[in-house]
Amino acid sequence: MLGTGIVNLAELIEAVETADSKAAMVMAVRHLAAAQHPEAIPTLIAVLGYNNPGAAVAAVDGLVTLGRPAVPALLDQLDGYNYGARAWAIRALALIGDPLALPVLLETAAGDFALSVRRAAVRGLGNLNWEWLAADQVLPAQSQALQVLRQSTQDPEWVVRYAAVVGLETLALARLKSTNRATVEAIAHHLQAMLTAEETPAVQARAWLAFEVLRQL
Repeated sequence: MLGTGIVNLAELIEAVETADSKAAMVMAVRHLAAAQHPEAIPTLIAVLGYNNPGAAVAAVDGLVTLGRPAVPALLDQLDGYNYGARAWAIRALALIGDPLALPVLLETAAGDFALSVRRAAVRGLGNLNWEWLAADQVLPAQSQALQVLRQSTQDPEWVVRYAAVVGLETLALARLKSTNRATVEAIAHHLQAMLTAEETPAVQARAWLAFEVLRQL
């Protein structure tokens, strides 16, 4: 049975590597992602750089399904990667939510030139699974995330500011679990200030909703 699985995986990988059209590539990547096999990770990561958005989406879905085992390889491949591949990798890391990706997400959220990539990184900061960290690492890591999320509420692009508001609410709820009300109150105060400073109705409404959630806790 195991031997058959390995053979099938090899065939799935070969199908990706030999696809002769964009449509065939997308289908091959979907089949490989559906196998949910850790040995597919290098091929799925390689697909992120193929300049085929449909295949990249399928590869990201596969990597996210595989979860934490994909994170070290994604991080290893970021340096020297082409920009498109890096952008897709950031999306995958953000959706997986492993705190190992925190330094990359912080850097990307604070300084990437593409709004969609900044938004993905900001969403990732609000999506981290803090329980995967050692207890003594949680507060410093959350403090770093808080700083960048607050900065991101001043981003020129409203979609990034919206993501930052969601991230701040999520982070506040995570801090509340550790009985750290000071951080929660600071976040609520920041959201309250946004109610008058923010000019985009969608962001203002989301800030109001987050503020109300925290105010009623």
